[in-house]
Amino acid sequence: MNKTNLLRLLPLVLFPLTGCQTTESAGPAAPREKSVVVGRENTTKAAVQEILTGPLISGTLKAEKEATVRAEVGGAVLQVAGEEGRPVRKGALLARIDAGALNDDVLSAESAVRSAQNAVEVAVREEQRTGRLVEAGALAERNLETAHSAVAGAQAQLADARARLVAARERLAKATVYAPLNGVIAQRPVNAGDNVTSGTVLFVIMDPSRLELQASVPAQELPHLKIGTMVDFEIRGASREHFTGRIDRISPVADPLTRQVSIFVQVPNPGRRLVGGLFAEGRVATQRRRSLVVPVDAVEMTDANPWVLRVRDGRTERVEVRVGVEDKRTERVEIVSGVKEGEVLLVGAAQHITPGTPVTVEGAAGPTPEDQAEVAEGAARAE
Repeated sequence: MNKTNLLRLLPLVLFPLTGCQTTESAGPAAPREKSVVVGRENTTKAAVQEILTGPLISGTLKAEKEATVRAEVGGAVLQVAGEEGRPVRKGALLARIDAGALNDDVLSAESAVRSAQNAVEVAVREEQRTGRLVEAGALAERNLETAHSAVAGAQAQLADARARLVAARERLAKATVYAPLNGVIAQRPVNAGDNVTSGTVLFVIMDPSRLELQASVPAQELPHLKIGTMVDFEIRGASREHFTGRIDRISPVADPLTRQVSIFVQVPNPGRRLVGGLFAEGRVATQRRRSLVVPVDAVEMTDANPWVLRVRDGRTERVEVRVGVEDKRTERVEIVSGVKEGEVLLVGAAQHITPGTPVTVEGAAGPTPEDQAEVAEGAARAE
């Protein structure tokens, strides 16, 4: 090999040696910063939702119009025309009660009326005959006065007999029972063949098109109540469907033991999805608006300035926020400023992670405030 070729190979030999020396001198790689894994249950998303505030209420639904039909005469039930759950019209036949004895009373009263009418006719003819004799001088004036008195007495007996006949006919009419209003038969505790006495409950009829929620609120909440205020409620143990009504009346006195005030809420029921006797829970909606809300446990309020722990670009950061109204029933709070819709916040134990720490959220982002509100309300109903 000549000198020229040796000079050409020298750089190729030196280059690998130089690369090895550089790698060895760099030393070990810097340790990678570990990320804290956060479970989905410890996160939530800020969301724009409707938030309500106002006094909490609980009570029972009942029909605004309801009638208890009782037997007004005693006897055996001959016929029952209605069944539970069947609609009825006002004036429709519901039942017939054996009226044998009542028929006899009517016949007796009618006979008494005829007898009294005859007595009146006889007394009137006697009065007319006596009057002619008095005019002829055959009888004294006092005989005519006696005849007048006899006519008056006969007429009084006739009036009494007629009154007894009316009463007997009314009692007979009460043996046939008619519906007092348009509605649905809610209860029918008797059957054909039963013996009933005066006062026995035969039917309970209610109008399901309009219900009334009778609820109670603490007396200190009276300043927030007024006629016409909207009430939002749901049925305990049923689906999470919400219903609304308006305050129709407010009791002027509080219960001396519980210090609760009764309110009466009119509830339209056009689809008849509600029935009487159900237990309802809700609130008087003194404030209702759509705002950015988060669960209460996502906001640290013990400090002078409330704050949340937000996840942004894979790291936690502490952000001060300004809060608005709080819905204690669903455990949500309004965020006026500091957080935007859709941002992920940490809740529960994850809220104590040091700001600036890298975090990884398992799965999708956590439940929205509405989801957590449903869980809270479900737990409240279970209790």
